Amino acid sequence: MRVSATSSMDRLARGIRGALARVEFLAIFPLLALGAVWIGEAEIIFATSVLLPALLALQALRPPARIDPDTGPRDGKTGLPMREAFLTALDRSMNSPEAQGRATACLIAEIDDFPDLVARWGASAGDQILRRSAERLQTSLRRGDAVACIGEGRFAIALEPIANAKLDLVVSVVERLQRALSEPVAIAGSAAHPTLSVGFATPAQAEYGNAECVLDAALTALTEARRNGPAGVRGYSERVKTRSRRRHGLSEEVETALDSGAIRPWFQPQISTDTGAVSGFEALARWHHPEEGVLIPADFLPAIDDAGCMGRLGEVILSHALAALKVWDEAGFAIPSVSVNFSAEELHDPTLADRVKWEVDRHEMRPSRLTVEILETVAAQSQDDVVVQNIERLSAHGFNIDLDDFGTGSAAIANIARFRVNRIKIDRSFVTRMDRESSQQAVVAGILALAERLGVATVAEGVETEGEQSVLAQLGCDHIQGYGLSRPMPLEDTIGWMRSYNEKIPQTPRIGRRAG
Repeated sequence: MRVSATSSMDRLARGIRGALARVEFLAIFPLLALGAVWIGEAEIIFATSVLLPALLALQALRPPARIDPDTGPRDGKTGLPMREAFLTALDRSMNSPEAQGRATACLIAEIDDFPDLVARWGASAGDQILRRSAERLQTSLRRGDAVACIGEGRFAIALEPIANAKLDLVVSVVERLQRALSEPVAIAGSAAHPTLSVGFATPAQAEYGNAECVLDAALTALTEARRNGPAGVRGYSERVKTRSRRRHGLSEEVETALDSGAIRPWFQPQISTDTGAVSGFEALARWHHPEEGVLIPADFLPAIDDAGCMGRLGEVILSHALAALKVWDEAGFAIPSVSVNFSAEELHDPTLADRVKWEVDRHEMRPSRLTVEILETVAAQSQDDVVVQNIERLSAHGFNIDLDDFGTGSAAIANIARFRVNRIKIDRSFVTRMDRESSQQAVVAGILALAERLGVATVAEGVETEGEQSVLAQLGCDHIQGYGLSRPMPLEDTIGWMRSYNEKIPQTPRIGRRAG
């Protein structure tokens, strides 16, 4: 009997706390106060003017976290609870008496390309970005929401149960989190610009499984969001679940797709800032899947790697890229070169340089019409004799060498001369917002000044706005590439795109460079 009474009192206390926390109560509070004055009873006036505000103040002083601080260890970098504690909080949000007739949602938020941020800014700065992001998440969430760190740069959020967890409400929370975390993070006189991809799921979407099922559903949605990133957002659905299952089965289809031509390159143009002409194309792998549609590398490279076909993928992309040069030549377009990427695994193959030369000779192309892109982080591994030998031999054969994602690694300046690098590609993380952020502009200006002193040309990646194009041209960047100019396209679309683009060049005013 005593237990039952205690349980009833607990439920009553939770009900009072829940009522005080509701916006509706705050809305009617002025009416209560006016009613008390109208009635004129001293006790009622005292209750509405003193006791109720005091209860509201006590409600505000409640601990903000829904996660019990004693439930498991905390993340050493952010101070947030971790996975087990989060699952406990999510389960409570789904199954506690307070949740009856209400619904929650689980969000998984991940900082886009966090390993690249760490590579660019260093481990200490990476920890600072994590701490700042955790603080921003906590201040952007409601008092009853739970947040935890469940991986490097990855956070889990359980929303406090609400009467109707509609899609638009969850999306509004996601947008608020993305805005908060996209604010610059000051680092050593400069600024990092993180972005956030988010996947979310509700218990109903996860077929009312337990907390772990809902978390797994949100993680699956996050994978889909990252495919559409940076700053992608996806909710869990039957379609997302089906795509996830299909991706796990892709490794069995890799070899057939490579042999049949289902995996082939799309091409993204590079534009000269001096003349406005198309100065080249970069070949980017795409898988034309009969059921999943067009897949980007993030979807299928793990399957390619699992199947041990990275080298075969490189051969296929190279062959198609060289064939594209012939198509453009026959159509009357003078495209100086096409760029292909080689993975670290391929660069460890001692026969790579000779195989590439043989393929170029087979297509009857001059070596100068092929540009080989090498990641700066790979070029920095100068202690690896096979990698160094391959880069040196590719350069000796007459192929152009581009140092990709420049600024994210630690390639020595000596290597730029040693490998006879033709161009350095400025990573998109430096280009983003450079027309609005003076710190970004200063970094790019420094890279361009270094390149000029070394006699190396430059390409800016990830150019998305006219403002970024204008500033890059004024600073003296030689070439630009990005969605602001054109998304990657299949070979059959490149001819029409170039015709349309070339018609616009005479009407486009030239952007002069800064003197000196």
